[in-house]
Amino acid sequence: MIVKAAFGLKVPKEDKPREYITEDVAVDVPETAYYLRRLAEGDLLPAKKAGAKSTTGGE
Repeated sequence: MIVKAAFGLKVPKEDKPREYITEDVAVDVPETAYYLRRLAEGDLLPAKKAGAKSTTGGE
């Protein structure tokens, strides 16, 4: 799923707590309980697919 952080927030990635999802760049993350909870709490917001950077690939 493609997400961005809510305005003014930096959300830690699930397996890389020192790397953050920001409001600037949409990223593709797996639909795990962690990211679904962050969506439900409003820390993450759904984003459009264009310009998304994959965090699940071999980057």
